[in-house]
Order: sequence, then structure tokens, then C-alpha cells
Amino acid sequence: MTVGDGDGWTLCGRGHRHWGVHGASGLLAVHHGADGTPYVLLQKRALWSHHGGTWGLPGGATDSHEDAITGALREAREEAALDAGALRVCGVYVDDHGGWAFQTVIAQAASLLEATPGAESVELRWLPADEIASWPLHPGFAETWPAIRRELTPVTVVLDAANIVGARAEHGWWRDRAEATRRLLDEVGRLARAGLRRPVDGGPGLAVWFPRMTMVVEGAARGVEPVAGVGVVAASGSGDDAIVEEVRRARPWERVVVVTADRALRDRVAELGAAVAGPRWLLSQM
Repeated sequence: MTVGDGDGWTLCGRGHRHWGVHGASGLLAVHHGADGTPYVLLQKRALWSHHGGTWGLPGGATDSHEDAITGALREAREEAALDAGALRVCGVYVDDHGGWAFQTVIAQAASLLEATPGAESVELRWLPADEIASWPLHPGFAETWPAIRRELTPVTVVLDAANIVGARAEHGWWRDRAEATRRLLDEVGRLARAGLRRPVDGGPGLAVWFPRMTMVVEGAARGVEPVAGVGVVAASGSGDDAIVEEVRRARPWERVVVVTADRALRDRVAELGAAVAGPRWLLSQM
């Protein structure tokens, strides 16, 4: 387990030759403009490199002691001088070739960050997502881009705490709703930091998903404090009304998923364009 022990060529199950004996990862930094247009930072590869002269993501071999996110952020620092502190990781897309995989780490950037080409880059450029397919792309990136393109929309998951606590049906939860909510929040926080692994729509999507998560609390639970990975909104009145307001607050190009089994609330948020998932979708991952 040493730095650089991932460097080297290997063959995948399809018989293709790849760089990275433990697999490889790359960083897809995306910034949404004021009108919602997504811009992606692409790297023009040095001519001497594999598929030199094509455009793709800053990335490379993952060392044996690294996960995909650690490896991608390291490569982005080395190849583009990007600061990990200016990025928020949203998910990981896996392109599995059978025994070898390239993992694309999608991260939101608050601005069009300045990027400086390293030894493996000729140029770095922020491009509108809808123009990328027309550029001369690295073959691997070109193959996965249509699927990755669908995953660039920012997502917020809004949790109906009272409803989820009730669905969880812990013994005696009704005697201390605040403590039951606190326990739920702690567990959701751990899940949010580790990453969700079941997309709402049941499709393949991202292998690991890190949406923004907000828990709406009401009544006796209004005093609970947020935890790392999960924000808390204390409803001054109806929890349902507070959840609807969170949905309304989203920008037009963002996606909101509300987790509740309350039928009336589900209808209200669906009318505003939000997706809905039942508590079991969340609880089954904890």
C-alpha cells in the first residue's frame, strides 16, 4: 500500500487495455449558471498521453489505499490545481468493464473555478454541458457522457421527520418524539456522509449518491440540532406547510425529492414538480 501503486496497465473483462491496476477515477466538476445552464470542466489531454489530444476529465489511476473520491480529488489537484474545499461531491458514476472500472466523481462547484493545466494537460476549459458531445472526446468519456449528463441536476432530499419516525415504529417513540427524531437524525446523518445507494426512481443512476438533505421537524422535536450532512428546518406551524415551502424555494432547474407517506402532502408537493419517496426507501438504507 504505497503512493503510486495503482500506476500500470491492465486488461479488463472485455479485453481492453486500461491505465490503473486498481481501477481509475476522474473528477467531473460542474457549475450551474444563473439560468441553470450546467458548465463542466474538461481537460485536453497531453499529446504524449493515452488518447492524447482528446478532451476528458482530470483523472487517473487509483492507488490501492484510495477510494474513488479520494483518488479523483487528488488527480484534480495534480492535473488542474483544483481545491477540494471549493467542491461539493454529489455522487459517483461507475463504468464497469468487468474486473476494471472507471469511476466518475461528480462535484458541484460554486463558481467557474480557476484551473491550471498540469503536466498531463494541454488546456482546461469550462464548457456548456449541451456542447460537450460535439467535441473530440476521450473514447471512454464519450461512451459514458450521455448517462452522466442526466446526473448533473442538483438534488435536495426533504425529509418529513414526523412521518418517518411514525413509519419507523420504534417501541415507545410516541412518549418522547424529540428523542426519537434525534435518533433518526443521527442515523440519517451517517447515511448522508456514507452516501445513499438506492435511487428514488429505481434506475441504475449513481452507485453512490450525496444529495443535499434537509429534515423538517415540528412540535416537540423543534429543538433538535442539525448534524453534519443534514440540515434541519424547524416548522413554526404545520410541518406539511414548511415542507411545501422548501419545495417552492428550489430553483427551477433543481430537483427535489420529498420523503413522506402522507398522501395529502405527497399530492401537494407533486403538484409543484417534486418527486416523492416513501419512508421505506430511506429506512431500508440505514
